[in-house]
Amino acid sequence: MEKRNGFTLIELMITVAIVGILAAIAYPNYQSFVISSARSEAMSAVLDAASKQEQYFADNRQYTTNISNLGLSTTTESGLYALSATVNGQSFVITATPDGGVALKDTKCTTFTINEVGVKGSTGSADTDTCWKR
Repeated sequence: MEKRNGFTLIELMITVAIVGILAAIAYPNYQSFVISSARSEAMSAVLDAASKQEQYFADNRQYTTNISNLGLSTTTESGLYALSATVNGQSFVITATPDGGVALKDTKCTTFTINEVGVKGSTGSADTDTCWKR
């Protein structure tokens, strides 16, 4: 009888099972890091917009509802969140709302807000302090 080189079907199936188990453990952790990254992008964009809104106020003596007037895009860099500004006299609220991708899957922290005095807010099942922690 000749000895043949290669893998048996049993060896191949055991390898596939091990890879499947490792993937099942690793994927949820990976998803949580991706969602955390999206949240960081939203927070950064909201803080940047609030800073630019204050600069706009210093230059024009009023806030603007048009994010483009601040030199910003109406979406975050990767397009996961839409940015908007609500102005009421001498106050404003900048809001980042999920607009696509993994941001839509985040049920704990759905939107991020900040106002003219720096009060941060969020909506979703988690409290604001939890959402704003990086």
